Amino acid sequence: MTARQRLDAERGSGSVLAVGLVGALAALAVLVVPVYCTLAVRQSVAGAADASALAAADVAAGRAPGFSCETAARVASANGASLTACEVDGLIVTVTASRSILGIAVRERATAGPNWGGRE
Repeated sequence: MTARQRLDAERGSGSVLAVGLVGALAALAVLVVPVYCTLAVRQSVAGAADASALAAADVAAGRAPGFSCETAARVASANGASLTACEVDGLIVTVTASRSILGIAVRERATAGPNWGGRE
């Protein structure tokens, strides 16, 4: 077999390799994109939980009118999440906000209230 015949026998192998690489990249994208979407939603839900807890703590402290948990629910909704739990203990409010993405419930918890004793 001459060198020319060997090259002719391998004709089209580059196309097969290219198709395989494109398929592997597509499979990787199918696995990675949902993970990154979930991480982005998690940050969004954490922000909604933080804002809800702060707003509810303002109500509990008397700095804003209304009821703590109702205010927290409104703020969570305005931030694209739903309030799933709200606990008021004096001036300290703990809330849990959630949002569903790709059938997965993403939940975040936040606590707000006065900082007594210099704890950070």
